[in-house]
Amino acid sequence: MRTARRVCAVLLTAVALLGAVRLVAPATGGVDGEPPGVARQLAFLRAALADGAGTDAQGLFPEGYFFAHALYGLARVELGLRRPAGERAEELREARRALARLESPAGTGVFDPGLTPAYGIFWQGWTNWLRGGILALQLADRRDPAEVARFVEASAGIGAAFDGSASPYLPAYPGQAWPVDSTVAVASLRLHDALLPPRFGGTVTRWLDGVRQRLDPRTGLMPHRVDLATGAPAEVARATSQSMIQRFLVDVDPAFAREQYLRFRAAFVATPLGLGPAVREYPDGMDGPGDVDSGPLLLGVSLSATVVTLGAAQVQGDDALAGALANYGDLAGVPVDTPWTRRYALGVLPVGDAFLAWSKTARPWVADAPPPPPATVRWWWRLPLLSLLLLAGAVLWLPDLRRRRGRLAALATAPPPPAGRGGRPGRADAPPAEQAGSRRLP
Repeated sequence: MRTARRVCAVLLTAVALLGAVRLVAPATGGVDGEPPGVARQLAFLRAALADGAGTDAQGLFPEGYFFAHALYGLARVELGLRRPAGERAEELREARRALARLESPAGTGVFDPGLTPAYGIFWQGWTNWLRGGILALQLADRRDPAEVARFVEASAGIGAAFDGSASPYLPAYPGQAWPVDSTVAVASLRLHDALLPPRFGGTVTRWLDGVRQRLDPRTGLMPHRVDLATGAPAEVARATSQSMIQRFLVDVDPAFAREQYLRFRAAFVATPLGLGPAVREYPDGMDGPGDVDSGPLLLGVSLSATVVTLGAAQVQGDDALAGALANYGDLAGVPVDTPWTRRYALGVLPVGDAFLAWSKTARPWVADAPPPPPATVRWWWRLPLLSLLLLAGAVLWLPDLRRRRGRLAALATAPPPPAGRGGRPGRADAPPAEQAGSRRLP
């Protein structure tokens, strides 16, 4: 029994030590460096998607298949942009593979081709952003002409749809509009103008004017959902959409994006139970129900929004918050490593890995990296969690420590052995003659 307990104690101590390492070791690479473990995470995702992880994700929420492939492709682009142009072949191939999945019947199946633009602004915005990323991976004089033409055509369709709308927010589904989807699409127009001869400056300016006139009155942020006809707020700002808006808005208008990010951070980033940063689904002082986008809310926190906020913080130069969220995720997400792969949550939810890989590789594609905002997270946020890990690692050793203290106390209070002649202690196991100090007689 004692041996089994000691084995368990050794294992628990090792787990606690590993948790402490994950809590303090660098887990992000900033906008220029490669995040630790992400290349292996993408290797896992590639195999998972080949085994049907996209179809599995579709059973969880309406855009599951789409997001699983889109975020995988975008994370590949992000890694490629960190590497020399001559070393991007794998990233380019994988990003093209992901785009083909988005344009396939499985990728368009849940969207309405009769909307303007076709399939809705959600599908158009994300696919066009990935198209632009694929072009960004290629040297300007070596880009595939067919890919350039498709990007130009899709951008023109998006621009015309915004120019012809009274609202800055276009439909993603019949009769429904979410500002986050239009933000992604407008960012793709800015990407077009960064890669190719500019043509959408007026469209972007008008869009920004319309957005500023329709902010959520409670938070001063873009609302979660709006009235399709007018663009008026229909639902308070929520973190599942805000975290993505903050990821893309920096490439639309950096100054407006910084203002919006600081508002978002103040209203949504919290420290539940004092155990580290997380992101509430609803603004501070307000509670509400979760849904398929936010997932179950624990103490008001959305895990999906927390993961995506990591990327939003990183593109804003808020490395303190991005690093804290990444370290917390590496502790709570239970990553499993092999020499070739990394998977979180034991690999049971690959679409979650896709969101995390995309967030850890975040960087502005159009704008320059902004200066860091004032930090709101300090290094000592880890101390309560490190204390809990120390306690967990030590708890099974306490019986041994108590027994050892008992033995030491017994030795300290035991009477001394009897003294031999001359005041020297005698040996209890020595023969009498030796104890007395006499010579042995023949």
